[in-house]
Amino acid sequence: MATGKAVWRDGYWIIKPDEQPTEATFERLGTWNGSEVAEVEFQFADPRRARPKQRALFFALLQDIWRWSGEPVDWLKEYFYARYTIRTQGDEISLANDTSNSVTEARYLLDDVVEFIFEYDVPIRSGYMLLPRDESSFQYQCIKHRKCLICGRHADINHIDEVGMGRNRNHLDHTQARLSALCREHHQEFHQIGYQSFCIKYKLTGMGIKVDKETLKRIGLQGIYKERD
Repeated sequence: MATGKAVWRDGYWIIKPDEQPTEATFERLGTWNGSEVAEVEFQFADPRRARPKQRALFFALLQDIWRWSGEPVDWLKEYFYARYTIRTQGDEISLANDTSNSVTEARYLLDDVVEFIFEYDVPIRSGYMLLPRDESSFQYQCIKHRKCLICGRHADINHIDEVGMGRNRNHLDHTQARLSALCREHHQEFHQIGYQSFCIKYKLTGMGIKVDKETLKRIGLQGIYKERD
């Protein structure tokens, strides 16, 4: 995971990496993009120390994985710590009570655990009420795996903004819409009580994200997806 500093200047973010790119990096950019201009994903780091709620979620999810796999919680903890070190190219993490790791680093670890649970369809019991439903990464996993954001059952893809009566959804570019994954019951409730009341009831601070066309095609959401510069 590359890190750096971001400065807003003249209507653009200027991102300066902490480590200068190597010649191999530019070769990869040329292979991927045909130029040295690359699309990047970035998030603002939260330097606060990892929160007790993040620790509670981590160990609750490990309990759920233990019930599913039979692997001891201590082994699973070291397994995900090792995955974090590999993914960050050498950084270490601990969610012990005296941790020095940040909120952002803990979130990166938790995103990996949540992705593992979705990927292998691990039943969630202990950790479900602690899951970060209002975070974009979790909402994306729900859409990608068609799991209800609220209860975890099989989900339909819900448009946060009204599509409009009579419009053929197969003729829409869904990448331009805010989407969420909701089971039939919660989908119906969403449209009955409305966005604001639904978010208040389920303690959501935000709901709905835009999703790339590759993911939408993979989950079978038909539409007309335009090529963009």
